[in-house]
Amino acid sequence: MGNKNTVYLTQEGLDELKKELDDLINVKRPENIQAIKEARSLGDLSENAEYDAARNEQAVIEARIKQLEKMLENVSIIKEVSKDKVSIGNTVSIKYVDDNEEDEYKIVGSQEANPFESKISNESPIAQALFDHKVGDIVTVESPNGSYEVEIINIE
Repeated sequence: MGNKNTVYLTQEGLDELKKELDDLINVKRPENIQAIKEARSLGDLSENAEYDAARNEQAVIEARIKQLEKMLENVSIIKEVSKDKVSIGNTVSIKYVDDNEEDEYKIVGSQEANPFESKISNESPIAQALFDHKVGDIVTVESPNGSYEVEIINIE
């Protein structure tokens, strides 16, 4: 699936990144430039904590802007996906074979992964194991804690 620089995002994830980039460029950067000017006006830069802090913040802002711009250059939007086989963009319901516990995960690109929202990275062991399988399939997940089996109950 794409080259290793490809960033997979849902439309929602893309909108959030664009919003963050816009905020950094149009709000945070100008505020930071103003903070640097004000700190400079305080005089001696060698012992000026405000100036140092503002310069450090500038480095963080500029690095994040570069990172976001690079991600947006390599973005691949996750479109409507097939519900026949598991792929990125699907929400998959699974049952753990050993204890009958059920879980539901949405498979997203690594930038959007958030375990607290049950969004797992397409690069995670469980997503890798589920890819290209159908409802009813039992697959083995190879995890750092050993392997386990899950049954695919539903694909949305």
